[in-house]
Amino acid sequence: MTAVSAAPLPARSHETRPLDRRDARTLLLSALGGALEFYDFVVFVFLALPLSELFFPKDTAPWLAQVQVYGIFAAGYLARPLGGIVMAHFGDRSGRKRMFTLSVFLMALPTLAIGLLPGYAQVGVLAPLLLLLLRVVQGIAVGGEVPGAWVFVAEHAPARRVGFACGSLTAGLTVGILIGSLLAAALNARLDHAQLLGWGWRVPFLLGGVFGFMAVWLRRWLDETPVFTEMRERRQLSQGMPLRVVLSEHRGGVVVSMLVTWMLTAAVVVVILMLPSLAPKSFHIAPRLAFLGNALAALGLTLGCVLYGWLADRFGELRVLLVGSLALVLGTYALFGDLAAGGAHFLSLYALDGLLVGVVGVVPTVMVRAFPPAVRFSGLSFAYNVAYAVFGAGTATAIGWLAARAGRMAPAHYVAITALVSVGTCFWLLARARATSSEST
Repeated sequence: MTAVSAAPLPARSHETRPLDRRDARTLLLSALGGALEFYDFVVFVFLALPLSELFFPKDTAPWLAQVQVYGIFAAGYLARPLGGIVMAHFGDRSGRKRMFTLSVFLMALPTLAIGLLPGYAQVGVLAPLLLLLLRVVQGIAVGGEVPGAWVFVAEHAPARRVGFACGSLTAGLTVGILIGSLLAAALNARLDHAQLLGWGWRVPFLLGGVFGFMAVWLRRWLDETPVFTEMRERRQLSQGMPLRVVLSEHRGGVVVSMLVTWMLTAAVVVVILMLPSLAPKSFHIAPRLAFLGNALAALGLTLGCVLYGWLADRFGELRVLLVGSLALVLGTYALFGDLAAGGAHFLSLYALDGLLVGVVGVVPTVMVRAFPPAVRFSGLSFAYNVAYAVFGAGTATAIGWLAARAGRMAPAHYVAITALVSVGTCFWLLARARATSSEST
């Protein structure tokens, strides 16, 4: 087995400096490309209902067609590890920037193609098969994009600003959700059902494809990370399979990253992505009101990621993640409790809970610090994507199991369970850090 050189990297001159204009440009271009790519990935779920009517036979029961569309949506999650592992391998061996650009290209192409697909009425069973294939390519792309983006900005930022950099990048990703939510809300408000099925559903995908190719062009102006450049110059790159090194020498980092990713997936998938569909069906909230609340929550999430990232630099990422996870439990129960009581404060509580979901902006900082630079991309990508594939694809099943026992509050219980797992992980890491500090003194 190939080992990673144990020689430490020398301290870089930019580690203690403040963020400068060059850093701001890197963060802006990275976040913009990430927003467009994440929009391409999540807009699918906002259009689940029209897709279920267009890509399956007309005599299919509505609930079955919707389940099948969500199954295709889940296929994107299951494909993420493949893209993440392959791109991370080359990212650790050949450079972060190349994979960073490739991932957004691989997202733009299938998104544009989805907007041009014929429906079941035109090509029969080929329609859902093509939709599934393109969704898998989207999953491969986002599997390399998200971990690669976190590693890219973390290795560009000064050491004391990594939390803000990762939080800002995560905020950029969530802007993609906000754009998708706003566009879906506008389409539902301005088009009738026939127009939405006729041509309206294509608009978000066509726009996403065009903007995705713009993001490819913008990323030409980014530089390779200083960390990777220095490792290459000092011949400290991993010589072999970085993932093999991760699984043999950094299993603790993998476990920690998977546990905090579970909380991230639950918070984003349940509160931000699923609730606009759950609220009308389970709590009788008007669909337009649900989409408006979702837009407010997505805006709160964007602001929350930046806020929590800034706090992580000031107070430490583990303490902020611990307190933020507890706050998420309280905010989610308040939101679902209000929905169960009639939703009198739905908009304000949804916006607040979106802000509290912003604690996910601290998760990438924890994961970046869990692996050494030579295998960082591979370690983070493997842990994040495998966890997201398992937990993201299994969220609906887990909530369904809980619903049989806890009724309409099941989604809140699921988010709370994962947040408490995050709290326990933080306590364990803080205790281990104190023990290590005591031994060294």
